[in-house]
Amino acid sequence: MKMSIREAINQTLHEEMARDDRVVVMGEDVASDQGGVYGITEGLTKKYGMRRVIDTPITESAIVGAAGGAALTGLRPVAELMFVDFLGVCLDQILNQIAKFRYMFGGQARTPVVIRTMIGAGTGTGPQHSQILYPLLAAIPGIKVVAPAFPADVKGLIAAAVRCDDPVLVFEQKSLYPMKGEVPDGEYVDELGKARVLRRGKDCTIVALALMVHRALAA
Repeated sequence: MKMSIREAINQTLHEEMARDDRVVVMGEDVASDQGGVYGITEGLTKKYGMRRVIDTPITESAIVGAAGGAALTGLRPVAELMFVDFLGVCLDQILNQIAKFRYMFGGQARTPVVIRTMIGAGTGTGPQHSQILYPLLAAIPGIKVVAPAFPADVKGLIAAAVRCDDPVLVFEQKSLYPMKGEVPDGEYVDELGKARVLRRGKDCTIVALALMVHRALAA
């Protein structure tokens, strides 16, 4: 089925919430009729109610802190950090808490937290809403980082992230939200940590993430 990246994220959240009632979504405006700034969570509140789709105050530290605590109690939270530029407000919760829980407690604590956040320029959102910053998170031991480039990637990686027992950060390029492509029907789960080879050759290897995958292929 052909759909946009925005639609693929929305569909995957619907499917994962239907599959597992421990999955909850939280963030700023996620429970609104519009489904947040880009309509990613549209329809979730109507289907799953406000006990599982939770509007939060405008405080990133509380959003991420609540997600970490919810995971420790057995839930599988998907927290939306509206723009990655606000990472500095909640970095302690990620760096010193969520990423470390499994190791601080000798493997007894699971922290199945997914943090979705938006990256990149080109959509008129200004200098404090257009940065990338995934290299900062990729350098932190204890968390996984993904940056999908195609609608199928989005479905497979978010499904894998929700089912993972470790924290996963999903970086979504805002300028790619309208991009359409084929998405597998039914259950589709990617393997975290495995690169996708899009074009084979013998002379050099080009590694790219998110929007730069498309520019690398074009080049």
